[in-house]
Order: sequence, then C-alpha cells, then structure tokens
Amino acid sequence: MKDTVSVSGYRFIPYKMHDLIEMCIQESKLGAQHDQFRQLFTILVSVFHFEFHEKLSALKKAYAPFDPDADTRSVPGLQQATPDRFIQTLQQLLEKANYEQITESDLNHALTQHSLFKVQLKVDFSDFSEVLLFCRGQSTKREQVKQWLGLRSKTIEFLNYERVVVYLRTKADFDPEKSGWTDGKPDAMLLRLFQNVPRSDIEMLFPNTHVQMRTIDKLLIGIPAVISGGIVLTTKLGATLLLLGSLIGFWIGLSAEPVELNKASMTVLFAGVGALAGYLWKQFNSFKNRKLRFMQMLTKNLYFKNLDNNAGVFHRLVDDAEEEEGKEALLAYYILLTSGAALTQAELDARVEDWMLSKWDCVINFEIDDALHKLLRFGLVYDDQGCFRAVSIDEAVSRLDQRWDAYFSPSV
Repeated sequence: MKDTVSVSGYRFIPYKMHDLIEMCIQESKLGAQHDQFRQLFTILVSVFHFEFHEKLSALKKAYAPFDPDADTRSVPGLQQATPDRFIQTLQQLLEKANYEQITESDLNHALTQHSLFKVQLKVDFSDFSEVLLFCRGQSTKREQVKQWLGLRSKTIEFLNYERVVVYLRTKADFDPEKSGWTDGKPDAMLLRLFQNVPRSDIEMLFPNTHVQMRTIDKLLIGIPAVISGGIVLTTKLGATLLLLGSLIGFWIGLSAEPVELNKASMTVLFAGVGALAGYLWKQFNSFKNRKLRFMQMLTKNLYFKNLDNNAGVFHRLVDDAEEEEGKEALLAYYILLTSGAALTQAELDARVEDWMLSKWDCVINFEIDDALHKLLRFGLVYDDQGCFRAVSIDEAVSRLDQRWDAYFSPSV
C-alpha cells in the first residue's frame, strides 16, 4: 500500500544540523573556510546544548510531583512546582522545537471523522482535567485502501501529523476502577510522543480509548446471525419448539390433552436447548473475536507510532529544540554571509525560503524573528539601520569562544 505526500510548508526544517552544514559547503561560496564554518557551528551547537540543559532540569523538577512513573521519594517541606508552571515551561520548549498546538476545533473535527483503521474509537474525556495536543509537520497523504473483502480499492486523502505530543492530566477524584482504566492514577500528568498520526485517528493516542463496533461491523455479524438463527429454529429446534408449545398450552388450559414427558421427549427438549445455547455462544464468540481483532490492530499501530512516554519525552523535545535553534541560526547566518549585501528582515526571510526551495525542493515557513534574535544575541550579525549584516566567520568563532568560556568563569 503506497501513498503520495503533499506538503504545504514546514515550520520546522526537515534536515539534520550536520547535513545542513554540508549543504551550505557544497555551494562553494565559503572559499577555503570550510573547516572554520564547521567549527563555528560546532561551538554554536555546544552553546545551545548548555542553555537547554538548564531548561531540561527545570522541566524535570516541575514534572516530578506529577510523574506517574516516579520511583523516588519527595522531601516534606520543600516547595513543589505548580502545574501551571510546568505547562508554561513545556509550551516554551515546544515552541522552540517548532511544535504547534492543535486547536479545540481541530480536535473536535478529528473526533468526528471516520478512522482509517476501520475501527470506531471513543474517548471518555471526563477522566481528564486538562487535555493539550501539539503537532509538528502536517502533510496531506493519499493512500489506497481495500474494500469489499479486498475485491476493490479506493484512494482516500487525509491529513497526517508527523509528530504529536499529547499532554493529559487526570482529575483529582479520578477512580480507576469506575472508569475501567486500571493503570490510571488521580491527579497525574501523562506525556506521550507519537509519529505519523492521521488526524482522523487521533483518538487512539489516548490511554482510555475504547474500541466500539461500527454499524457495518454489526451488520456483518448480525445479518449472518439472523439467517443462521432462522435455519437453526426451523431445523434443529422445530421439534423442541413444538414440544414446548404443547406443554405451555396444556399448562395454561388451551389444550386438554396432557403431554407425556418420556425419555424421548426429554431428549428432544435437551437437544434443542443445547443447540440454542451452542448457537448463542457461537454468536457471542464471533462478536468478541471481531472486537479482539480490532484491539490487536489498534495495539499494533500504536506500537510503531509511540516514540516516548512521560519524562522521556523531555529529552526528545530538548534535542528537537536544540536542533531547530541551531538550524535556524545556521541558515540565517549563511544567507547573510554569502549575500554580498545587507538585507532587511523580510528580504532575508524570502531568501532563506527560496534557497531551500530552489536548491533542495523543500518548502519551509522560516522563523525569521527567532533566527535573527539568536544571531543578534550572540553577536554574529549586527543591525545596520534596519538591514542586517553577518560578521566574518573568524569573528563569529571568536565571539562564541568568549561566550563559552564565560559560562565556566567564576563571577567577580
């Protein structure tokens, strides 16, 4: 089953940092300064890594009181972080990693769409006091799916999220036994990171998702059940129903002729009851097995889509944020350095996006504000009356070296 991807524009840059460095060097606009260029961004990545380590520590500290996987003890009397502080820190990190929040309207729209996995999913939102979802990388996909028992196929188009972060907080009065979600804990914060999630199947990302039978699935079980039930009634249960009718008629006075319950009639009666019980058990198993197949399908898809859980999500997000910060600074600095003239913010933004499109066939929505802010903060570019110029590579390396040394110098 193959699909075609149509991308409307990435907010994030879909290349690794070291690949982008080599992509810039391949243009041969840096002369003999290839090694200096690599050195510059090796130092820059180290600077970002140092700064984001502090953000990671802050996140871990804020999350600790609500971590459902924690195996450490809390110290009485120490001030604990508030949920609001944690959410604020998390959202700042997601912004740096170029994630965008899925709005309530988008979520409601997704919940009303039919699943691509041919299952009907239901989420009990009453278990949660907070529900937030964030995505990075949206693309429109076309995929062929089989229909009519595989006799024909149909091409469907759907919106796909390449990365999805799910934040959930259970209610303080959450009852695991009552909800049927026995692994849940009251007032706990849950974090999940997934990949390649169709918007129409976003329900499968919730831990309390229930699989329900669709109307078509009920018909596929119900119609054969009705037909086979009629056959059972007319063949195997005919004699039993006649005997039961005669007994009931005699008991309520509709018939004066008594019914003799001999060995033969009892055999007919028990055989009919056994056939009926066997038929009902078969239909129950058919329903149960079909639902089990749906659960297996859901579990299989989640196995390949889940990337990380709870505190482990922080490390991936911090790594993503470091990469995005470095890549944005790299592209803006390189384009300014090789432009040969000062550029306005709008001109720089357009040139970066055009360079990615014309050279690498990649459509991005470049974060020019954030990129310039970083370069100005590190002194790698300067503002010349509304236009921006890049300092030389040697000067940039020298300034970053000074910043790096200052991190470990004792304060006076």
